[in-house]
Amino acid sequence: MSANSPSELIPVILILIGTIFSFLSAVGLIRLPDVYTRSHALSKGSTMGVLFTLVGTFIFFLFEGYFSIKLFLGIFFVFLTAPVAAHVIVRAAYRSKVELAKESIQDDLKGAMEIE
Repeated sequence: MSANSPSELIPVILILIGTIFSFLSAVGLIRLPDVYTRSHALSKGSTMGVLFTLVGTFIFFLFEGYFSIKLFLGIFFVFLTAPVAAHVIVRAAYRSKVELAKESIQDDLKGAMEIE
């Protein structure tokens, strides 16, 4: 196998994309004003970052002739649980009456949550 074969290049590109998503997620955590926008950046960015990294690793081992069920299950469970966990955390913050940032224009849940 040569040093620049597609079996090495594709996983490297996927892992690099995952690293970029994770970095942008960290920037969102620092720069965004409130828990709702931070959670949005973190849940989307970190989920995509971890998924690209795990898929790149999975493909690397697949090209080497090894099917890793642990990586496959990791990809599945991260894709399934990370967005749900972020939603539950933000919903708990909203029910605890954590203020929106003053830059926020609209609160779509205000009328719906008062009824419950």
